[in-house]
Amino acid sequence: MSDKVVPELIKKKEARNAELKKKSDEDKLKNKADKKLKLAECIKRGEKWYKFDLAEKKALIENKRQAKKSGNYYVPAEAKVAFVVRIKGINTLHPKPRKVLSLLRLRQLHNGVFVRLNKATIQMLRLVEPYVTYGYPSKETISKLIYKRGFIKQDGARIPIQSNEQIEKQLGKFGIVCVEDLIHEITECGPHFKEANNFLWAFKLNPPKGGFNCKRHAFIQGGDWGN
Repeated sequence: MSDKVVPELIKKKEARNAELKKKSDEDKLKNKADKKLKLAECIKRGEKWYKFDLAEKKALIENKRQAKKSGNYYVPAEAKVAFVVRIKGINTLHPKPRKVLSLLRLRQLHNGVFVRLNKATIQMLRLVEPYVTYGYPSKETISKLIYKRGFIKQDGARIPIQSNEQIEKQLGKFGIVCVEDLIHEITECGPHFKEANNFLWAFKLNPPKGGFNCKRHAFIQGGDWGN
């Protein structure tokens, strides 16, 4: 009995499928190797920023010791970044503060954003002080906010940060390729702070446990609004 003849079209299809499978396997191996390299790079960058922060803390302690030793006081540098949270709604809100709140991306109650401190933004904060509360966050606070509450803008949608690839895709051209780079850029108010900050969606926070003390009074008077 003679062998069954395989049609030419089937042979071509099998050859094509084999070639596609080979290419797919090669791509998978290449992607796996690339991911491994990127992960190693992200770990390296994380260690770099950790050492940078450690050196800064040591320098601060040393400067304080030197000042105390010589009978002086050491005054640290002024804060570069503030974290601003909206604590009041839109009822009886004047158009000018409403516009400033919109410019700061504080469009909803309990929204929070990072703001670079300069002459213009400080004046804007003065205008909306009765409607917001703000302070100067540490790196630990910024890190917790981004890791726990961080969402990004992607095609106009609010998407949680799930991988470094999301960050590299939009901020890679600015040298920001992982979460640690993003945290460092916000903390140190780097040259690409604007791009990094706009990449983040405004933080949606919960009200404090037990409620606010008194929204009608400033923080220095025992209330909540202001610095």
